[in-house]
Amino acid sequence: MTEPIYAQVLDAAVARIGGQARPGQRQMADAVDRALRERTHLLVQAGTGTGKSLGYLAPALAWTQQTGQVVIVATATLALQHQLATKDIPAALAAVEQVTGKTPVVAVVKGRANYACLLRVREQFGLDEQDALIGGAEAAQAARTSGASPESVLGAEVVALREWAEQQVSDGGDGDRDDAPTHGPRAWAQVSVPGRECVGAGNCPYGEACFAEQARARGRKADLVVTNHALLAIDATQETTTLPDHDAVIVDEAHELVARVTGSASQELSPQIVDRVARRAGPWLSDDLADEFVGAGDQLRAALDETEPGRLQDADTSAGRALAALAGVARRVVSGLESGDGDDLERVQTQGAVREVFEIATRMAALDEQDVVWVSERERYGRQLVVAPLSVTGLMRDKIFSRVTGVLTSATLKLGGGFGPLAGQVGFRNSEQIPDDAPDAPGEAPELGDAEPDDTDQDDTDASVRTLAWRGLDVGSPFDYRAQGICYLAKDLPKPGRDGIGPQTLAEVAELVWAAGGRTLGLFASQRSAEAAAAFVRAELPSLEVLCQGEANLPDLTQRFLDEPATCLFGTLSLWQGVDLPGATCQLVIIDKIPFPRPDDPLMQARQQAVTQAGGNGFMQVAAAGAGLLLAQGAGRLIRRLDDRGVVAILDPRLVTARYGKFLRACLPDFWTTTDREVAIQALQRLHEAAG
Repeated sequence: MTEPIYAQVLDAAVARIGGQARPGQRQMADAVDRALRERTHLLVQAGTGTGKSLGYLAPALAWTQQTGQVVIVATATLALQHQLATKDIPAALAAVEQVTGKTPVVAVVKGRANYACLLRVREQFGLDEQDALIGGAEAAQAARTSGASPESVLGAEVVALREWAEQQVSDGGDGDRDDAPTHGPRAWAQVSVPGRECVGAGNCPYGEACFAEQARARGRKADLVVTNHALLAIDATQETTTLPDHDAVIVDEAHELVARVTGSASQELSPQIVDRVARRAGPWLSDDLADEFVGAGDQLRAALDETEPGRLQDADTSAGRALAALAGVARRVVSGLESGDGDDLERVQTQGAVREVFEIATRMAALDEQDVVWVSERERYGRQLVVAPLSVTGLMRDKIFSRVTGVLTSATLKLGGGFGPLAGQVGFRNSEQIPDDAPDAPGEAPELGDAEPDDTDQDDTDASVRTLAWRGLDVGSPFDYRAQGICYLAKDLPKPGRDGIGPQTLAEVAELVWAAGGRTLGLFASQRSAEAAAAFVRAELPSLEVLCQGEANLPDLTQRFLDEPATCLFGTLSLWQGVDLPGATCQLVIIDKIPFPRPDDPLMQARQQAVTQAGGNGFMQVAAAGAGLLLAQGAGRLIRRLDDRGVVAILDPRLVTARYGKFLRACLPDFWTTTDREVAIQALQRLHEAAG
């Protein structure tokens, strides 16, 4: 019997990268093909080492060639985008050509601000030109290494970015920020433009050469488009045309989807933003209106100074009144800027910036029940206002998965032993899950958009009453977690308190690090705890090198940790996921505390309260589910290859003693588990001796 096209493509692609056939990868490819054919949704957990990228690329590309339909692949991290673009996609494309004689077209499309803007590069420098005898890249590096002032470094970085952008035009490059010389956010802002401020390709003198427009044009001609979670959400919610029409979306790193969609639908407003926009708008406004705009920013600053950080729920407060006043003034400024010369591109850009202030202030002032608005405290810049959606579940259900087939994949999709928690967060219902023994034949399973029996009289455009049939599949991992790793649960340590990491826990950290001979990744719930642990271990074990997040750039610290196996690296959330540390460099992962959201986080508080008011368990569905996901990701840093060995030590006794502990333990990889510290110490000593 002839193998299906997608299976032949998968085999050819694996051979091209020098890999080996993996049962889990083939099982995943089979399931993705079935989902695409049947137009049913799929949640597939594929452990590290499964080869999940080719597991979905092979059937997706084969399907595009057989049907002429378009697939979007959305990722969360730049690292995975780079891996797809440089390794997996080229292998998959070559495999499709080998099997079918056709080569699919693939494009990468990102948000406008990820590309250099030639209008900004050539006409709106924002800084004085610097006459340098050496190139911008060299000047920027020299400024960084010579201890130059931040403004000097910024100026050198901007010069380097302008030179790079012009070279990209000459070379036919993409103008993508990922390929740019080293720079900071402020420098990039000088050579890019937010989507709101773009004057449009038809109005821009450089519209034909625009990097963002060229990326979109390539996307419209592609069979498969690679993008990110945020742009997927923005494209769906704003009804824009950044992404081409498509029939299926594959969400990789899907455990991050809710957070990324929430981020894309959130907005911030600060007195500094208002001041900056008011200064830009001033030259085109009457003196009275310009003064009013500046005064509205001052009123907002004064209101925030007297408002304690936390959720804003009453419009009749100084902050609420300041927002309403700002929205009113900004509306009149937008109107004033509309009456000017349409060929004044700087004015058009400024109008876009003012309109954004108006829309954010209006949204915040409304205090809609579907939004959470709060005052946050920033370390360097003082207080600001933030607004975020109370829930993105309906958004994803109605605007994404009711319209196209969805395949969601990650190494961590099952929480507490099942797919239900995460499926619910992205808009799927438990009642819509297709049983494992449902027939494997097109048309026999419920299809996307079929109405539930009791909803047949409803308008079928209402996604809230449509069945989104979905399957959950765990294809396992090539790793034998029980043989390769031990999970030590420190049930005898004190329960963590609010005052940071305690002395007994610090002593436990030092003893574990001593037994491992370094080789430790420490994942801490706060920067303060990470720094305290680093200082304690340095004092107790002066012969060991301990790196701590915040002491240098994180990529540099991570590289040192990889290059120097006996070194330790302590840090916070940035290290919990997306860091690949294989081999003897990481034989001990320490987690000091269950990573529950901060108790004073207004958004998490509001979400828990909403779930509870709806009759659910807010703590379990929000706080515990989020903590379980992070625990799974953090513990997953230990085993990255077939020959990795080590210990995960979780120093929070609540994992054993609390009622929710069973749920959280079920989120972890299937390590051999012990509460005996000596077992963990002896295992680490044996690994240390073996590593020499």
